[in-house]
Amino acid sequence: MENQAATVVVDNPYGLGALWAQGDIVARGTLIIMVIMSLATWYILVMKLIDQRKLIASAKLAEQKFWTAGSLREAVDKMPKGDTYRSIAEDGLRAQQHLEGRSASDRVGLHDWVIMSLQRSLDAVNFNLAGGMAVLATIGSTAPFVGLFGTVWGIYHALVAIGVSGQASIDKVAGPVGEALIMTAIGLAVAVPAVMAYNWLGRRNKAIQGDLSNFTSDLHDSLVTGARIAVPQAAAVAAAKK
Repeated sequence: MENQAATVVVDNPYGLGALWAQGDIVARGTLIIMVIMSLATWYILVMKLIDQRKLIASAKLAEQKFWTAGSLREAVDKMPKGDTYRSIAEDGLRAQQHLEGRSASDRVGLHDWVIMSLQRSLDAVNFNLAGGMAVLATIGSTAPFVGLFGTVWGIYHALVAIGVSGQASIDKVAGPVGEALIMTAIGLAVAVPAVMAYNWLGRRNKAIQGDLSNFTSDLHDSLVTGARIAVPQAAAVAAAKK
């Protein structure tokens, strides 16, 4: 007669489920905070990537259509409505038209007026690019400490329970302490993606901002001098793809 070994499945009494079921309001609140942090990280990462892809596509379109047009007005009309590069160019044209018809002595005034208008448009785009980055930096720097707080709180309660029961055997100590350490692991799991996303998105932002700055500079020269400048800025766009 063959002996058949029966497989016994034993539920882990010190897992994440037990931590939630047995934890108090502080432990559960800490877990909820870290879940919110993680969701915020992934939401910002996805939304920033969508925004960056739009700007990279706009840069490609400007390289292909904007600088190949016969005039700046025609170049603006070639760009789709709502496009970031079109908006910057329209702001520049409005600034130029504001001083249109004035004497040649106002050339310096035209230079200052156009550059201020373009700088305001560029600052608005850069502000949108920076949106959410502070949240990622905050999550990346604070999530490990939030997890550590949960661990300290869990160990405190574990030691209190051991002291009340009067038993300090390994099974009474190792289980609750290991359960508390789950909080630290969760904190690190939340922080690492946030830090990586912050660094990656920040590098892409710098490449996009460099391309926008170059476009704005070329546009300023065209508006002030009237010369057609066709300088495709492919290097920054290629760098942003990496």
